Amino acid sequence: MTVATQVDVALPNGTYPIIIHPDRFDLSSIQAMLTGRKVMIISNEIVAPLYLQTVSDLFTESQVFTCVLKDGEQHKNTESWQAILDALASHQFNRSDLLVSLGGGVICDMTGFAAASWMRGIDFIQMPTTLLAQIDASVGGKTGINHAHGKNLIGAFHQPKAVIINISSLNTLPAREFNAGIGEAVKYGGINQVEFFHWLSQQVEAIKHKDTQTLMQLISKCCQFKADVVVQDEKEQGIRALLNLGHTFGHAIEVATNYQYLHGEAVGLGMVMAAELSAQLGHCDADIRKMLENLLQAFDLPIKLDSNVSAHTLLTVMKSDKKVINDQHRLILMKGLGGSFIAEGVKDSEILTAIESCLPA
Repeated sequence: MTVATQVDVALPNGTYPIIIHPDRFDLSSIQAMLTGRKVMIISNEIVAPLYLQTVSDLFTESQVFTCVLKDGEQHKNTESWQAILDALASHQFNRSDLLVSLGGGVICDMTGFAAASWMRGIDFIQMPTTLLAQIDASVGGKTGINHAHGKNLIGAFHQPKAVIINISSLNTLPAREFNAGIGEAVKYGGINQVEFFHWLSQQVEAIKHKDTQTLMQLISKCCQFKADVVVQDEKEQGIRALLNLGHTFGHAIEVATNYQYLHGEAVGLGMVMAAELSAQLGHCDADIRKMLENLLQAFDLPIKLDSNVSAHTLLTVMKSDKKVINDQHRLILMKGLGGSFIAEGVKDSEILTAIESCLPA
């Protein structure tokens, strides 16, 4: 029998739990923070029919309201954020009340940003239902929405009070969405967890078959990796930037293709570009790219852009990235598996060459 596990995120201003349960959303350990509060559950049109009633029924000591939004990265915008705020206003939510996200990374990010914005900050908990959200988006307090000029350009750091993960919710996740989550898992291996990278390579079939014990290990490992980084650098002033491996390229891919690629797919492609650039600059061997490509392909993730977007278009979008400082690119590159670092002053021509290596022949 697989039992629940817990990872704690111990920050200077307080600790919050990540509770990972094999077959249910388990609120038992956080009941004390729920009693007597109004609760607003934010979900989307895909997840709501599957889980909204079940989750609403868990808040037995609270008055529960719901807000169901359109699904998709293209709806991670001011309109959806405003819809959440309007719902909070219409039900007279105040600082003692609680927001709850129920969905993937888009819902987690928008719910967190609404919580950060409403009355300058109210509490929220995350209940992620996609693999990507369970291992990355729901943890660490980054919240936000997209702007026409780029991903997550509007946002705030606002930590949740708890993250509640139900492994069995992955059984309703489409294969493409599930595999996209692996893109973020591979990232941890590329940053500083080389043993985890090899573990992933050995567990491909068990993960793809959604073996519960293996998924418990996968998610708890990733949550612990991220928690260890976040507690050292909550506001991304230093080491936390390493978690952006593949993301500068990846965000540009998402924006330039109008979100044709899922976030995890774009991050995987971005890591391939980062590995190529790292090899070109002499920071790592060329076989690092091949190792990344092999693992990504094992999970049916793309390693070449299947799009008519040009390298120059991607470069232009990258220049709007929030990590650009004084018009200088700030990229996460690799010295090898598990050896990432922050690189500044990389030339446009070098970036273009790396992008072009991933374009269709």
